[in-house]
Amino acid sequence: MTERQGGYCVAMTNFGYTLMTEQSGPRELVRYAVAAEDLGFDFEVMSDHYSPWLTEQGHAPYAWTVLGAVAQATSRVGLMTYVTCPTLRYHPAVVAQKAATLQVLAEGRFTLGLGSGENLNEHVVGEGWPAIQDRQDMLAEAVEIIRALHTGDLVDHRREYFQVDSARIWDLPDEGVDIGIAVAGERAIEVFAPLGDHLIGVEPKPELVSDWNAAAPA
Repeated sequence: MTERQGGYCVAMTNFGYTLMTEQSGPRELVRYAVAAEDLGFDFEVMSDHYSPWLTEQGHAPYAWTVLGAVAQATSRVGLMTYVTCPTLRYHPAVVAQKAATLQVLAEGRFTLGLGSGENLNEHVVGEGWPAIQDRQDMLAEAVEIIRALHTGDLVDHRREYFQVDSARIWDLPDEGVDIGIAVAGERAIEVFAPLGDHLIGVEPKPELVSDWNAAAPA
């Protein structure tokens, strides 16, 4: 982010805090979120997992319930899922409704962070684990559905991976819901830069940013 001061562009850095659902229970996460806001953090992201990475971590609360509580307990920080997979464990129509409701509660502070998922969390519904190209194609179709539902229109959708029958979201935020997409690699950038509002980099590589900006619509 840049801010113009006295004729010069000054780079501004935003600092975020990660709410780790694998390491803490829901009540602790809300307390940490409030403390992070009080300490001056600019935004907070929350992992959305069904299982912890290691059994020793011992936690995996439902991220969306916790984020709703965080939205009410805080007033300034930006909030984001980091990241939600809207293809297997969640149907994209359900993610669209959850994101809209959370944005209403957060009064415009929420960004929907999406990704193609990990087997650790998505296998629990028994639908198998598709190859990466299939998962990326599923995610692209899911983003299309979420965007359509966030218009408030009645949506019917029948394509390769998903079906939506006469769905409408009734409580929509005035601000809309920005979508960030996690990417790593050239194909992911090519597919998702035109679809997302924000890049979520999974590696500290500056070329991810430059390639995303080059592929994103003007």
